[in-house]
Amino acid sequence: MAETINIQLAETKKNKPTGDLDFGTIFTDHMFIMDFEVGKGWHDARIVPYEPLTLDPAAMVFHYGQTIFEGLKAYHTEDGTIQLFRPEKNFERLNDSNKRMVMPAVDEDFALEALKKLVEIEKDWVPKEEGTSLYIRPYVIATQAYLGVAPSTQYKFIIILSPVGSYYKEGINPVKIAVENKYVRAVLGGTGEAKTAGNYASSLIAQEIMNEGGYAQVLWLDGIEKKYIEEVGSMNVFFKINGEVITPKLNGSILPGVTRDSVIRLLKHWDLPVVERKVSMDEIADAHAKGELEEVFGTGTAAVISPVGQLTWDNKDFVINNGQTGEIAKKLYDTLTGIQYGTVEDPFAWTQKVT
Repeated sequence: MAETINIQLAETKKNKPTGDLDFGTIFTDHMFIMDFEVGKGWHDARIVPYEPLTLDPAAMVFHYGQTIFEGLKAYHTEDGTIQLFRPEKNFERLNDSNKRMVMPAVDEDFALEALKKLVEIEKDWVPKEEGTSLYIRPYVIATQAYLGVAPSTQYKFIIILSPVGSYYKEGINPVKIAVENKYVRAVLGGTGEAKTAGNYASSLIAQEIMNEGGYAQVLWLDGIEKKYIEEVGSMNVFFKINGEVITPKLNGSILPGVTRDSVIRLLKHWDLPVVERKVSMDEIADAHAKGELEEVFGTGTAAVISPVGQLTWDNKDFVINNGQTGEIAKKLYDTLTGIQYGTVEDPFAWTQKVT
């Protein structure tokens, strides 16, 4: 593992964006890169000007999909500092994804050090407006030039940064989601619990169909029985039924979200009943019919908390909480964002200062 990070600063700087920020369309002046080669390990850690990558056309990432990624954020606090939210969990999950995709692990402490150095250099890119942040995308790609089905012998670990606003235009206002009955996202034994590009590519066709119907996201069912709820396209999902908060139990085909874990810990901290277990759409439909489905919300780094105002399944629309944001979803959103921006006490020591 590299012990030093070489830094090459950009000679010219981009203009900082003004006005509303779209998600993931603008990128900062610099990026972090490190290379891997079998027999040599990770080496040549560097921060360089943001620029296109040069890869061989036979690079294995293009042909066999060996790539994984993460997503986290840096936040500008009221006291002028910049902080991260549970970044160690993201690098822990990055290595879990690496393992599943037969890719080399990175040194998590060194990766966090590199990330902090990159954010420190780009501190002027961290937006200060309410609801904005600096989105951080670490990823690993296979770069060996070889047309053979086998793990690559060469890789790049890269971190890029993007100032962002809300992921959904609705913000904290409830969204409409639809249950997918035809396509599946993942099956037990597959790559569902890894944050790898193929999972998202396979979900796009259903997302396109749902977008045409005015839905913000797809709710995926299990790939075998198409009965049990797994997750939303870019989020984990929670249901409040008759006072109890329920989320699908991690089963090997569900992504273990950092925000999901944070929500469970917060609910337990508040002494609110929360359980992880299998939950079927039949159960949700029955709870709605009885007037017991009180809230539905998604959780994820991009949106934080996304209340669901309408859930559509088998051409039936289930309106939740009169289409309004629920009490628990609002409290979770306010608390999590408050911790992230430094306006609410952090009883878990979840945040880490950068500058």
